[in-house]
Amino acid sequence: MGRHRTPQQTAYRDALFMESVAARPVRILSEYIDPLARMRREDVGDTIVMFGSARIQPRARALAALERLRRAGGKAKGKPRHRAALRNAKAALEMSRYYEEARELAKRITTWSMSLGEHPRRFVICSGGGPGIMEAANRGAAEAGGKSIGLSIELPHEQWPNRYISPELNFQFHYFFMRKLWFAQLAKALIVFPGGFGTMDELLEMLTLMQTGKLQRRNLILIYGRKYWDRVLNWRAMLHSGTINQKEYSLLQFADTVEEAFQRVRSGLEEFHMSPDALFTV
Repeated sequence: MGRHRTPQQTAYRDALFMESVAARPVRILSEYIDPLARMRREDVGDTIVMFGSARIQPRARALAALERLRRAGGKAKGKPRHRAALRNAKAALEMSRYYEEARELAKRITTWSMSLGEHPRRFVICSGGGPGIMEAANRGAAEAGGKSIGLSIELPHEQWPNRYISPELNFQFHYFFMRKLWFAQLAKALIVFPGGFGTMDELLEMLTLMQTGKLQRRNLILIYGRKYWDRVLNWRAMLHSGTINQKEYSLLQFADTVEEAFQRVRSGLEEFHMSPDALFTV
């Protein structure tokens, strides 16, 4: 027997209907309209998106984990499992520099952007909302006294909103494509820290949108941590093989320090993006 709605029950109040296949277009639309309304309410003009691994830890946490392993060696010391754990802990400590540098860069960008006024708010830090580099970005913005955006996604692991996101700009998405739309729609710069599959997916999609003219080529894509990224992706091999051309390669900029990254981002924004888009100023 099918389930029948009583005459008094409107469709949008019916939880079973709203979660059904038939209502999928409504759910998709809500994931566009809700961020639009809330960002307008908070007078967000545009964003700086920061991507990177959810698994990179703050330095203090990574150092504490390594010290615990060293102290707890005992009979396990020298055994393969203990040696592997030590290697992983040392690698985590080495990678933790990127958490601290993302945090400092977000703080510097936010301090500068706040000097531009709040009507609209310019160049608001936006992350994927989770832990790791995403948390570092939101944390740096909060430490500067500014607002920041978190675009979280429902996942079986690794994804929960970090505590540094501005509550009124904390969004949870079900659909990846709607989340990506909101990454792209307001972004004037993308800063990509070391990461895995998800980070590469987001980076390559943004590059494709710029390559094909769906996003402005004046938008900045900054690759942070060239030593890491040159091991993962051989950009010049694509150029030399003719699968991308020099103009497409030039979409990328690189930085290895907070100061270098900040100056590249600021100069790019000052050259091309000091006027906010009309969509969020009406």
